[in-house]
Amino acid sequence: MKAFTLTLMVATVALAAGCTNIERSRDLANPAVSATTLAQQVCSNCHGLTGNATSPNFPNLAGQTEAYFEAQLVGFKSHGRHDPAGFEYMWGLSRSLTEVQIEGLAVFYAAQKQTAQTLEGDPNRLVAGKEVFDKGVAAKGIPPCATCHGEQAQGNATFPRLAGQHADYLVKQLLVFQRTDERPEGSIMKTVAHDLTPQNISDVAGYLQSLTGR
Repeated sequence: MKAFTLTLMVATVALAAGCTNIERSRDLANPAVSATTLAQQVCSNCHGLTGNATSPNFPNLAGQTEAYFEAQLVGFKSHGRHDPAGFEYMWGLSRSLTEVQIEGLAVFYAAQKQTAQTLEGDPNRLVAGKEVFDKGVAAKGIPPCATCHGEQAQGNATFPRLAGQHADYLVKQLLVFQRTDERPEGSIMKTVAHDLTPQNISDVAGYLQSLTGR
């Protein structure tokens, strides 16, 4: 019995040591946990180990601009961004992140490379999507997406990288901008997206997903 008790105590101590290992910690309330550790131990559950999310429910973070990434985390932390798909996960996760951790996460993901995706849908619609991205929809006064997001959709400071993003995720976000005020920091997009048709949205989202790796 004594031997069993001693073994149990040793196992408990070992388990506790593993849980407090700073390099493997999932403690979001501990400012000493590095951004890289948080990315690998926590964020990876949804966004993949290198920021390449398997599920289109979650955005790819690989290669995202630092300024945009930081702005989104700050928005979640302050509850300024309240689209359902975001706040259900991110309000709680971002609550205790420090400024240093947020900056570190931005640096980590900006340095990651996107992996190629399998394209879905009609490839012939990529031409139409490129037209919307490069030239906008002149008849409706919709400007080219490239004006803010870069000629290759690589992003520009607080304007996010869109190249290689999941098409399904982009469609959902464009509908959020179009129909709601759940992302107030992106109010300019409400005006831009207002007159996009469902086909416009589908086309440009598919085109942007096709730009993986650029």
